[in-house]
Amino acid sequence: MSIWYTQPDIDQLNHQQKNTIGEVLDIRFESFSDDSLTASMVVDQRTRQPFGLLHGGASVVLAETVGSMASYLCIDPEKFYCVGLEVNANHLRGLRSGRVTATARPVHIGRSTHVWDIRLSAEEGKTSCISRLTIAVIALGEDTPSR
Repeated sequence: MSIWYTQPDIDQLNHQQKNTIGEVLDIRFESFSDDSLTASMVVDQRTRQPFGLLHGGASVVLAETVGSMASYLCIDPEKFYCVGLEVNANHLRGLRSGRVTATARPVHIGRSTHVWDIRLSAEEGKTSCISRLTIAVIALGEDTPSR
């Protein structure tokens, strides 16, 4: 059984990256299944830290991008919108080049929160980062959380 309210359209998801940090970092949505969404990001001068390794912050941007889009695809956008509440990441292995792939899978899809497990891996398949993203699902017309 599929988790999607809106069936993912990879071309449309990639088009939505225009004029965002996703475009700057060359984040590309690649595939989906009944319970996952996958995107990748280049590891190059845009995403490396001064010592030549993939920057942890860039990994978090990829994780939050794929997890946030997954949440959006699980809601009725005529009634709700999604905002990130919390993201964390454990960096397990450094990467120097290629593309890093992130796959988001749900831990919890509730009425007011979604929690995603996002695994980032190198081209050879070894896990480089494990991230968890919590999303608030807010009814349209409600005030946004105060800051």
